[in-house]
Amino acid sequence: QLQASGGGLVQAGGSLRLSCAASGRSFSNYVVGWFRQAPGKEREFVAVISRSGGGTYYGDSVKGRFTISRDNAENTGYLQMTGLKPEDTASYYCAGRLRFVIPLSRMFSGAEYDVWGQGTQVTVSS
Repeated sequence: QLQASGGGLVQAGGSLRLSCAASGRSFSNYVVGWFRQAPGKEREFVAVISRSGGGTYYGDSVKGRFTISRDNAENTGYLQMTGLKPEDTASYYCAGRLRFVIPLSRMFSGAEYDVWGQGTQVTVSS
């Protein structure tokens, strides 16, 4: 299972780091993605990282501001968010893929993931 944490309230321009912890299975087995969903909006792809951490891919709205990373030895993934904007306000979810590898650029759909964690709320005030 996966569990996201680290959300909170932050002012615009601030930073937060989200964590995604794995239990019950080695974290290195997962390709890990982050998604977010704001009230009344569709779920949005944020970023994805390969099993080794050597490859990453970002959604256009966060490119250059967010950084995805992982520490397989610690069974944890991270989403470092900087330059936060009010429009980044959402529940953030981490998800894992256990199936065969596909290009990271195709992993913007939630259907490509097998395991979902509970979300963590990020609120950015203006």
